[in-house]
Amino acid sequence: MKKLWKALMAGVLSLGMVFSLNACKEEETIYVDTNAFFAPFEYYVGTEIKGVDVDIMSKVGEKLGKKVKFENTDFDVIIDNVASGKKYDCGAAGITITEQRAEKVAFSNPYYTSVQYVIYKASDTSFEVKTATDGTECVFWSELMNKKIGVQRDTTGDIFVNYEMEEGELVGTTGECTPYDNAQLAVDAIGANRADVVVVDKLPAQFICNANTNYVCKALYYDADTATEEQYAICVTKGNTELLNAINTVLAELGESGINALVSKHLGLED
Repeated sequence: MKKLWKALMAGVLSLGMVFSLNACKEEETIYVDTNAFFAPFEYYVGTEIKGVDVDIMSKVGEKLGKKVKFENTDFDVIIDNVASGKKYDCGAAGITITEQRAEKVAFSNPYYTSVQYVIYKASDTSFEVKTATDGTECVFWSELMNKKIGVQRDTTGDIFVNYEMEEGELVGTTGECTPYDNAQLAVDAIGANRADVVVVDKLPAQFICNANTNYVCKALYYDADTATEEQYAICVTKGNTELLNAINTVLAELGESGINALVSKHLGLED
């Protein structure tokens, strides 16, 4: 009986050591939730996720002496995944700061300002391309009236388009807005004639159009003086101040020039 008791206790101790080791491993790893179809901020090279956000978080990992593991999920679950704190410590996916999201997660300092772009077929002559006051070639929101618009689900493009359909420039439109799991799928819908245009952030739009000359993209403006701007940040589970502070420190060290250098690197624009 004593031998059996000792054997059972040894088993319990062994299991305890295993759980303890696993806990240590988890504490030494920063788990980052992303959607890896948002180049140049995150994208696949084979089975590996690369991108601007990956480089930023790698520097954070070095600063904290921890490994960093990126995992791909649908964009629309990232905020809730990070808010729960069950698996992911933070989310990095070109995430725009909004009041609604800030109620659930803590945001880092913003590190990139983007504008919305519209993608359409190069052969489509229905758009009047204008020149904004700042010299940017653009398309006005009013040009999207009665268009079938594709967006990436729960991104800023999705939010803007639906808002404009209900409240703004697109009020009364007979068009429609269809969400897709990622920007490339939305653009594929143009090729399949299920969409006329796609509204998405600037850099992913340029990345897609640079890879496929059948499409062009232009900045999306309300009028000649007003672009559709947004700011990206990394979201962190509330209460994880160590990680949040480390991210902000890395972003400050990189500065605007450092972030722009990473963008150029992942767009293939480095000298």
